[in-house]
Amino acid sequence: MPYTITLIPGDGIGKEISSAATRVIEATGLKIDWDIHEAGMSAIEKYKDPLPQAVIDSIARNKVALKGPLTTPIGTGFRSVNVALRKEFELYSNLRPAKSFDGVRSRYQNVDLVIVRENTEEFYSGIEHYVDAKRSAAETIGIVTRTGSERIIRFAFDYARSHGRKKVTVVHKANILKYTSGLFLDTARSMAKEYPEIEMNDKIIDNMAMQMVINPHQFDVIVTTNLFGDILSDLASGLVGGLGIAPGANLGYDTAIFEAVHGSAPDIAGKKIANPAAIILASAMMLEHLGESDAARRIENAVAAVIKDGRKVTKDLNPDHCVSTDEMADAIIEKL
Repeated sequence: MPYTITLIPGDGIGKEISSAATRVIEATGLKIDWDIHEAGMSAIEKYKDPLPQAVIDSIARNKVALKGPLTTPIGTGFRSVNVALRKEFELYSNLRPAKSFDGVRSRYQNVDLVIVRENTEEFYSGIEHYVDAKRSAAETIGIVTRTGSERIIRFAFDYARSHGRKKVTVVHKANILKYTSGLFLDTARSMAKEYPEIEMNDKIIDNMAMQMVINPHQFDVIVTTNLFGDILSDLASGLVGGLGIAPGANLGYDTAIFEAVHGSAPDIAGKKIANPAAIILASAMMLEHLGESDAARRIENAVAAVIKDGRKVTKDLNPDHCVSTDEMADAIIEKL
């Protein structure tokens, strides 16, 4: 039986890299029926809505989606598709691995850490407003619940246990945010007792940022609240060479959306020079989620081999000898 998966190609470079990813997936031999839908800017142009109901219905049916980067226009009143999808399907966990690849220019080697970011609460809950008629002051309310804290922290410990990882670092600001961060930290300390084989420690967010730059190898699985996770996950990507090799997953109770973390890069759209590695690695995460571990590992190994070789990669990875998006995908398919 083939898998039916929602595919949202995306804006800007999205269609180019999404096409590369689907070709790589199909080259593993898996049978996929792609349920293709438009969202973002292309959907606004066609349907006057960045997130048409047909997209939501497709994801609700299929439970799994692969999403290219989307653009939300600034200052127009249109909602962010990414935020809307997280809320619609209660995708409470944002999983973002940061792993070194031989052949990628970076300050560090052999980094292998995972950011687990709470994805629906705190300062991204959408509770904000001006507090006076002149709009001279504004207020944002960050809500942290025990239920939300428990489920993301349990996810992090379960992930560590199932993937053979030995330590979970809880990141917070409980010294200042005594109620919100304090609740998150207290929940983690209590829950850690259920996982005696896994070491737990905690770091205050500002110290954590410094420690990641000084020595990223001291970390394994990192779990934190929404805003801190957003910042630290990009920092982690920078430690291993940038967003071009940064995949991500948004996971809920029964629905999962996989994506490249980077943006739609409209300035290079249509030039076929975009790096497809991030969305191809996200595809491997998707196959792992579907239980196709062998195909997932083959894709990861093929991407690593092509990047290490360095002769058939895009310009961001090798400015002196580069190939197109499609040619890099072809090279990955050959390595499969």
